[in-house]
Amino acid sequence: MTEDKGLVERLLSPIADVRRGEAASALLLMLTMFLILAGYYLLKTAREIFILSEGGAEIKSYSSAGQALLLLVIVPAYGAFASRVNRKRLTQFVTLFFALNLLLFLGALAAHVRIAIVYFLWVGVFNVMVISQYWAFANDLYTEEQGKRLFPLIGIGSSLGAWVGSIRAGTLIEQSGPWRLLAGAAAILVVCAILAGVIDRVAGQSAPARTKRSDEKLVSGKSGFSMVLADRYLMLIAVLVLLLNVVNTSGGYLFDRYVTETADRMFGANADAARQQFIGQTYSSYFGYVNLVGFLLQTFVVSRVFKFLGVARALFIHPVVALVGYVGMLRAPSFEFIRALKIADNSIDYSLGNTTKQALWLPTSREAKYKAKQAVDTFCVRAGDVLQAGVVYSGELLSFGITAFAALNIVFTLAWLAIARGLQRTLATRASEKF
Repeated sequence: MTEDKGLVERLLSPIADVRRGEAASALLLMLTMFLILAGYYLLKTAREIFILSEGGAEIKSYSSAGQALLLLVIVPAYGAFASRVNRKRLTQFVTLFFALNLLLFLGALAAHVRIAIVYFLWVGVFNVMVISQYWAFANDLYTEEQGKRLFPLIGIGSSLGAWVGSIRAGTLIEQSGPWRLLAGAAAILVVCAILAGVIDRVAGQSAPARTKRSDEKLVSGKSGFSMVLADRYLMLIAVLVLLLNVVNTSGGYLFDRYVTETADRMFGANADAARQQFIGQTYSSYFGYVNLVGFLLQTFVVSRVFKFLGVARALFIHPVVALVGYVGMLRAPSFEFIRALKIADNSIDYSLGNTTKQALWLPTSREAKYKAKQAVDTFCVRAGDVLQAGVVYSGELLSFGITAFAALNIVFTLAWLAIARGLQRTLATRASEKF
């Protein structure tokens, strides 16, 4: 395939198989994902400061139910709007809408209004909607064959951006406080909206005829929820996302509890400024390790896993690692072990796991890529949070310890593996039907 590659494509070949004419759009998308994830980690660090300082690990867990309720309204509204505009306007409008929201939060902070729970709900919606939308945009730009080759490269932007954003967040917290995190993220979102227009134009110049859809609107009709319920493959993706999120957030709750208990022991419950700085720096360091490992996996491992194992087999790697970790936690439930497990869990999720989930949408219809994907990546993620909040609530009533929560996670992980097996079979069936 050397005849299909120029100098830039050959330079990128250790990371991904980029063909002639694909480099510009793929690199611009990588840059956009870098900025989106960097901005998100600024917002995420601020979220941990607000919610854990004003509430605690339990309040953080229970607030997820509010996000799911909000998304029951937001997802259908998004689908209706998506049917009325083209992909460029859809992406730009939603991005700028969230940037405007950040200006409102900055005004509330200046007025000394407590925003913890409202901001937590907002970040949960922002995270799943905006990131999902840019991956849907990428799915729409490329064919299935292109996506499998190029998504590992685009995913590097996500992993690197998350790492840089988490490190930068710690510096900004030390220098200026949480407001700088929100202001920086707002500026980043404006830049991403501009880049979306550039990417749409660049990709349209070299794309195959069937992917030149910059001015084409989606077909109106079924909502994202209806599409998921009517298609077994989409339903399996939805359940996979839900179970993954239950396992991940349950482990996150255990880590949150250790951090808040440590902060209380060190500074007391009323030392707000000191507790805020300790929590912010702890999470900045933690996110930094997660995203550094994720970046290394994305750069040197993901494309090779896709090449030698394929998307279907890649589905099993993350749940197997999680299963081994939580089985180990039954014997060694220490803070250091939980921290190491969560670093491994999240770094795989943000690199190989995320790229694999995005690749699952490549063989779906254009409407599914925007509408059904938004329903799955938003509501199903937050429904997993609600289920996990129920687990936390029940566990607290029953005075569960670390090992009891770990045992529950083992059960959920086994179910996750079963769904991955179902997706593997469905993908194999679809592939055989093409020949």
